[in-house]
Amino acid sequence: MVFDLHENEDCLQVNNFYKKLFAEMPDLLFQFVIDCNNNYTFPLVSKSADEIFELPSTTFSNESILVIYNRIHPNDRDLFFQSLIKARREVKPWVLEFRAFLPKKGLRWFQISSKTELADDGCVSFFGHVSDITDLKDKEARLRISEERFQFALEASTTGIWDWNMVTNSVFYSSLSLKILELESTDVFDDPDRWDKLVHPDDLPKYYSDIQDHFDNKIPYYENYHRVMTSSGNYKWILDRGKVIERDEKGQPVRVIGTHTDISFQKEKELELLKTMKLYSDQNSRLLNFSHIVSHNLNTQAGNIKSILDFIDADADRTMINEMLLHLRTVSNDLNETISNLTQIVKTQSNINIAVEPLKLNEYIEKTISTIKGYDKQTNVSIVNNVPEYLKINFNPAYLESVLLNFATNAIKYRHPDRDPIIIFDFAIEPEGYKSLKITDNGLGIDLAIYGDLLFGMYKTFHKHEEARGIGLYITRNQIEAMKGSVSVESEVGVGTSFKIVFNDM
Repeated sequence: MVFDLHENEDCLQVNNFYKKLFAEMPDLLFQFVIDCNNNYTFPLVSKSADEIFELPSTTFSNESILVIYNRIHPNDRDLFFQSLIKARREVKPWVLEFRAFLPKKGLRWFQISSKTELADDGCVSFFGHVSDITDLKDKEARLRISEERFQFALEASTTGIWDWNMVTNSVFYSSLSLKILELESTDVFDDPDRWDKLVHPDDLPKYYSDIQDHFDNKIPYYENYHRVMTSSGNYKWILDRGKVIERDEKGQPVRVIGTHTDISFQKEKELELLKTMKLYSDQNSRLLNFSHIVSHNLNTQAGNIKSILDFIDADADRTMINEMLLHLRTVSNDLNETISNLTQIVKTQSNINIAVEPLKLNEYIEKTISTIKGYDKQTNVSIVNNVPEYLKINFNPAYLESVLLNFATNAIKYRHPDRDPIIIFDFAIEPEGYKSLKITDNGLGIDLAIYGDLLFGMYKTFHKHEEARGIGLYITRNQIEAMKGSVSVESEVGVGTSFKIVFNDM
């Protein structure tokens, strides 16, 4: 049976209902009237007034307005009465939050919500309730402080936040995540596929594999290093971490949260360290090889000298002695050349204070061209310099002259017998941002499948040429690597060779 107050004619029953209802209501229920002379009357004030506002319900009268006024926080008094006047004038609901000082409870927050009615005699009645919302305000304040701290932590850190709803396939990226991509926080970027498209193609397989392993519960959380393309077209390295925080009844991930950290600086240092370690490793290998060469070559030359001297001591024939002396001169010259070569290598490898200057690469190539014009007057050499005139690299001047001259003279020395030599100098910027120079010729070419690992070795030759010593490329590589650069080669037998120098210069 439904109890309908409007249809019920038993006033006692209705009054009993309201009495019980009001007794259970924690809020202060009220009705007050403002007449045309601004007099206040309170036809109804619930007993909870004493608990809520520390005023007995029996004391509410026209004089109570002054008591209420004095209890309202000074900063809220004007707002309190202005809102009341406006609600009365416009006959609109009166809704307000304000503070008040109570004798026992101290400072409290209250909320008024009431309906406004205008009578025919001009009186305005307010029907409503007052709620103590202090606890709610405290919670709001704590939440706001917590959010402000969290926001500050986000802004002060180098970590971006992402939150992926896999049901809607939408993702929230914090402002710092967008900043990593060089986007504004106002940019709309909420599709996870958009981020995936920015990941470097070489990093995608592991990127997908790592996150799928976590989805499949193979690893407790997801962690991956990958590169992302920024709005300027450059790549940045990031550390991407994430964890599934919600799964459906089948165990499938529903929501994932994670972080993005820009580690480009650390990654660059790591790559630079790896490069340095490789150079040191190569250097150690070359030094070991160098020690073997020194031991072998000097021992051989010393052994030859001893053998010749033994012949001289054992044979008194003047003719034989003269012949042995000629051999001794040849061995001595070879020994002198060996020592000269070894001295030059030691000087390159041991010099740790090499002067480095900004040099115009084009000018040094032109100087090389001028130098080799008289190298072989019987050969018609064409040299193409495609390096921009303005371009500068940081390098040692003497080393640069030596490197360019060695590659150029080698191109002429090992030219193809059926065509005039052509040497082309090309400049480029590598994907990592380093400057590079490619020197291409149309000479004999080298079979890299056979000689690739030996190409820059000491005393390694690959063509029958009377001037071939196998020392030039070895010294050239040492000079380039002393400048923290690198050199690589591409070659095809009968077609030609390209040497590429990558400078430690961006």
